[in-house]
Amino acid sequence: MSLSLKPRHSVRAKISAVGAYVPPRLLTNADLEKMVATNDQWITERTGIRERHIVEPGTPTSDLATEAAKICLANRGIGAEEVDAIIVATVTPDMMFPATACLVQAKLGATKAWGFDLSAACSGYLYALQMGAKLVESGAHKKVLVIGADVMSSIIDYTDRSTCILFGDGAGATLIEPCEEGEVGLIDYLHEVDGSGASALNMPGGGSLHPATHATIDAKQHFVHQDGGSVYKVAVRKMAELAEGVLKRNEITGSDIDCFIPHQANRRIIEATADRLGMPLERVVINIDRYGNTTAATIPLAMDTAIKEGRLKKGSLVLLASFGGGYTIGSTLLRWEF
Repeated sequence: MSLSLKPRHSVRAKISAVGAYVPPRLLTNADLEKMVATNDQWITERTGIRERHIVEPGTPTSDLATEAAKICLANRGIGAEEVDAIIVATVTPDMMFPATACLVQAKLGATKAWGFDLSAACSGYLYALQMGAKLVESGAHKKVLVIGADVMSSIIDYTDRSTCILFGDGAGATLIEPCEEGEVGLIDYLHEVDGSGASALNMPGGGSLHPATHATIDAKQHFVHQDGGSVYKVAVRKMAELAEGVLKRNEITGSDIDCFIPHQANRRIIEATADRLGMPLERVVINIDRYGNTTAATIPLAMDTAIKEGRLKKGSLVLLASFGGGYTIGSTLLRWEF
């Protein structure tokens, strides 16, 4: 195993705490059987999902993000007044503006923090993680909250079997801080976008191209639209490609990774990616059966699962990978430091 750890910055960044929150209400496959033409076996075999958490109507993304952030800060043992910046990755903001980060800042009482939202669909958390890391590595900040949160049930058509079975609601928060002496933290990342795939996975209504009208509502343009076959094929190829790329750049292989935490979109995609990386499934974190696809929240939620299952320990070499609408693709290599 050869691992390039030459610092690119005078300060290195690490994840120092994690917090996760999902609403208590469950939507099971049995529930969906009563809503659309589907069944538990069909859903489980094709996606690996058995249940997902759904908010009560009217619950905004900022509520979930705030709860996850509170848990994260409590796990670190600090107050919100110590946070310097808040980055919220989401495609379901409370409203077009202000940014959901502003609303989270107020709800947390993070009186010294500034912040912004980042929209990159299911790759949102990984993209936000790098933004938070750069704020720390530059020396500008000491404590940055990076949150992935989505209320996907607010943009899902529950008469569309191809999408309503996939998504759930949830939030995960991580605190980014400078490494202590001898720690490694975030090592490297590889991100990519391919805008030619935008039409295969999107929500066409509500923006400047198709502002809300009776016509856009009647056409169901304010719901997620997906060409599932196209997305699946590209996701399997590109998520593995970027994960391989960041490993190769650091002269390591999948067998060197202690814990692989991929975006939880479909169990078959996860297994295909792990197989291409030569990674045994016992090193792969899979919790899609319990949460479904929570978009920007899946990776921090999976971090929380890995911590609770004792699969993340100080010094673990961790690989993160994502694929989302856009298309957006990302991979991150890091040492776990707590």
